[in-house]
Amino acid sequence: MKEKTIERIRKFTEDRKWNQFHSQANLAKSIVIEAAELLECFQWSDTEYDLQHIKEELADILVYSQNLLDKLELDADEIVNMKMKQNEAK
Repeated sequence: MKEKTIERIRKFTEDRKWNQFHSQANLAKSIVIEAAELLECFQWSDTEYDLQHIKEELADILVYSQNLLDKLELDADEIVNMKMKQNEAK
């Protein structure tokens, strides 16, 4: 994700004083809830879906994921590359 987008997420969260509610567990739960909402987009058909709704649910997942990354002081590029290295070794 671009740094400008990450900063926008952080500002949005800070402006609303949501950090007080963003425990690691709450953020993880929110990611799972949003992932379930994404899955609902494909509940009755693998070929007919609302792409705009999919984009919105993916965005929610990414925002919560960035908030969790911040809470854990992790870098997305670093951990994705670490995991890709593990996957490539399989």
